[in-house]
Amino acid sequence: MLIPEKEKAKVRTKNKVKTVTYKIDDKYKSIGKNKSYFIKTYGCQMNVHDTENIKAILEQMNFRESDDMEKADLILLNTCAIRENAHNKVFGMLGRIKHMKEKRPNIIAGICGCMAQEEGVVDEILNKYKWLDIVFGTHNIHELPMILDENIKNKSLEVRVYSCEGDIVEDIPVKRDSKYKAWVNIMYGCDKFCTYCIVPYTRGKQRSRNPKDIIREVEKLKEAGYREVTLLGQNVNAYGKDLEIDYDMSDLLRDVANTKIDRIRFVTSHPWDFTDSMIDVISKYNNIMPYIHLPLQSGSNKILKLMGRRYTKESYLELFDKIKNKIKNVSITTDIIVGFPCESEEDFNETLDVVKKCKYDSAFTFIFSPREGTPAAKMKDDISSKEKEDRLQRLNELVNDYALEANKKYLGKRVKVLLEGESTKDKNYLMGYTDTMKLVNVKASKDMIGNIVDVKITEVHTWSLDGEM
Repeated sequence: MLIPEKEKAKVRTKNKVKTVTYKIDDKYKSIGKNKSYFIKTYGCQMNVHDTENIKAILEQMNFRESDDMEKADLILLNTCAIRENAHNKVFGMLGRIKHMKEKRPNIIAGICGCMAQEEGVVDEILNKYKWLDIVFGTHNIHELPMILDENIKNKSLEVRVYSCEGDIVEDIPVKRDSKYKAWVNIMYGCDKFCTYCIVPYTRGKQRSRNPKDIIREVEKLKEAGYREVTLLGQNVNAYGKDLEIDYDMSDLLRDVANTKIDRIRFVTSHPWDFTDSMIDVISKYNNIMPYIHLPLQSGSNKILKLMGRRYTKESYLELFDKIKNKIKNVSITTDIIVGFPCESEEDFNETLDVVKKCKYDSAFTFIFSPREGTPAAKMKDDISSKEKEDRLQRLNELVNDYALEANKKYLGKRVKVLLEGESTKDKNYLMGYTDTMKLVNVKASKDMIGNIVDVKITEVHTWSLDGEM
């Protein structure tokens, strides 16, 4: 049994990151024969891509995917640790799974992902959820066959979570959710240690993949007919800083663009590492999409300092203006936290002022959620829940106004849209995204899915556009 330790998880050394190659042992390939699996995923794009890896590993073991949790032989929850709400949802789901397991005791149930990396969560599992079968973290997805095998042999809870800086594991198989868009990890972990963020503890230190491995993956995706890739990292702009070669995110963007794949995106950026050379490369290549997610978090320098964000409101706005002025037709979205400890009304108004200046295309807005083990969780939280809710509502009203204003600029214009699938709005419509990440619903036949088509925008809404071929 390996249990996470938060003190170990925050250690950073200069030890060289190891790159290991995944290969499943033949003895594990029949474990899932005549059995099905169900995975529920919570959290960010990184978690979604981790689930794609987990699915592929399970299918190497001869499990087949089920879309019905009630009938599955193996149930996994791939979890997120960013906010308390995510925690509550997972523990609520565990209660439901427990009832299922009482009726069908042979079900194998487990949790993985970021919550599994938290010491307090695993302590709670060992005290209250001993009926679970497996717990593993973000560092050892590749060990899933061995973990399952141990659980089946020993008929007991198998906990295997590493509190470490982490390695890079290449050649983990992928069962992609889409035939046209793909996630591509370019780096893992984060060394920023923003005071509110649990990610550096759950994902390990910043470690970049070799650029040749990334380029090879993109080239294979292009050969397989994929139209779009999204380069993933907790802080993609810091890519390459840990490599022993003179190579950074701007170099990687250039080389990925030169594969000639149709569309390239990247998330998530940290304003501190967004360089002029990155802006130059994005503006130069037509297949790098003019869409930037640039988290603000707060418009107050006092709060930014308490958050450990390492930039000021002024430097953020300077960067924002550079991006807007250099990248044609760029769309910029952001993240904002309200109700951070010590945030005064004046601090909040400074955030509103930045939103008014930037007029974001959209924003993900949240009330501060203290995460156990982070410095911010120890700060005095002297803002009432009512005040936090009021600030969030006021912020959202402003964000919504600007989102609609941004979308109105598209009315009557012709845009290119990658059609991804059936619209949730109407089965006679398809949905897809513009280069600037605008959701578009368009009446088209299903044989058009996977194509990048010209669409004339006929109607605009706050969060979507309607158009015709």
